[in-house]
Amino acid sequence: MALKEDLITARSYIVFIAGLLTAFVMVYYIEKNAAIKTQIPPVAMIKSVIPSEQTPQATVALQDNTVAVPVVETTTHEQATTKVTTAIATTGIAPKINPSPVASEMMADVSIQKPTVLASVEAKTPSLSKYVKRPLTAEEQVWAKTAWQYFVNNTQETGLVNSVNGYAATTMWDTASYMMAAISAQRLGIISNTEFDIRISRLLNALVKMPLFDNKLPNKSYNTKTLAMVNYTNKETEQGIGWSAIDIGRILVPLKVLQKKYPQHKVLVKQVVDRWSLADVVHHGLMFGGALNKNNQVKSLQEGRLGYEQYAAKTFSLFGYEANNAANYTTYLNYIDIYGIDVGIDKRDPKTTGAQNYMLSEPYFLDGLEFGFDASSKELAARLYLAQQARYKKTGILTAVSEDHIDVAPYFVYNTVYVAGKTWAAITDKGQDASAFKSLSTKTVFAWYALYNTDYSALMLKAIKPLNEPNKGWYAGLYEQNAKPNKAITANTNGIVLQSLAYIQYGKLLP
Repeated sequence: MALKEDLITARSYIVFIAGLLTAFVMVYYIEKNAAIKTQIPPVAMIKSVIPSEQTPQATVALQDNTVAVPVVETTTHEQATTKVTTAIATTGIAPKINPSPVASEMMADVSIQKPTVLASVEAKTPSLSKYVKRPLTAEEQVWAKTAWQYFVNNTQETGLVNSVNGYAATTMWDTASYMMAAISAQRLGIISNTEFDIRISRLLNALVKMPLFDNKLPNKSYNTKTLAMVNYTNKETEQGIGWSAIDIGRILVPLKVLQKKYPQHKVLVKQVVDRWSLADVVHHGLMFGGALNKNNQVKSLQEGRLGYEQYAAKTFSLFGYEANNAANYTTYLNYIDIYGIDVGIDKRDPKTTGAQNYMLSEPYFLDGLEFGFDASSKELAARLYLAQQARYKKTGILTAVSEDHIDVAPYFVYNTVYVAGKTWAAITDKGQDASAFKSLSTKTVFAWYALYNTDYSALMLKAIKPLNEPNKGWYAGLYEQNAKPNKAITANTNGIVLQSLAYIQYGKLLP
């Protein structure tokens, strides 16, 4: 009897131990296969003007069963182009400078999530006629020289160029605009090869010498006269204020063009890129900016929405950094019917993400001018263009919208096809209504004119022909409300005018 009880007890112990071993194996298997090993950086706010206490958490779902993290989105450029709240006395025009951001204290609440991914962008838009490469007309050559005059006027001894006429600050986005302008001017014969080489060498040397945020990446803003890192009021700051992933992505394009097509500058380009820790930008297929929180700690934040996100992912891939999740157009793609046209939008809701899902022209026409459209960007760009054309046909208002500086407060406005549930909205970077400043964008007209050979693009071009001063450059646009010029004169507008005209004669810059 005692032996039987001992056997029963022994069997119970064996079953218990076997159960523990099974549980251990199962937990080990789950840990090895259900989550990535590396950590996604903690999240902080960059370029956003939403106070941290008002900023909701949101989840970015990744495509490959990796983790998702709470994020707050940046403003589009997601360019940290500088702006101020009062006009510059000498010009009456203020550059775009964001107010000092309040860094978010959110940490990653890790979860496993895989989004529904559409197979592809549905191709159903007829191909729009394109320009066949051709020499510029005499009039177009004059337009290009007018655009170049902006850079003649605003180049500093350091080699940098002002973002806005007469204001000594710049960003990586606007530095890229200058580089693209110089490349375009050289291609078109506006400047000699010697002047081009001098300008590019000075600029690259400046990029080699300028201090970096956290000793890793370019600061969001620099003083063009001193190369010092500055804050949003162009005041020098030894520590810097952060980096913008999208801005850095923008400047990678002209750097790659120089590397591939201007071998005399390859050594300096390598020195510039080797200084930058691009690996700190791309994590788990997404792009992250950096900023300081209230304790002066560096925090990271996912950047990008539909259009800008894919464009920047493409630029990082030029240097071997693959942001595959960001590059996918379909992960967060939805459609909205505008005048019978299914226009692609980013379905991430600003109310829950803290990020505006601007749908506007700029990232699409940059993709077309620089890379030539891929299948997805070609379709989405065509729908975007046709919606703007349809608005004109419906209302009689010439429509070519993007983000632009303006010559009165609030000094920078996002003119959109769609944002936050509204079509044809114009808003500030704080999300405030800016309908009074809806405008026909000069750079957007030139870009669509270069990419699409249509009656509508020709009609828009005719409307903006007077919007320039030959000794200063092109104005940013034409206000809808009063048909008066928006007399802001900027590096980005004039750079894109030159890019567009060079495209007509020579085509895209990169394969």
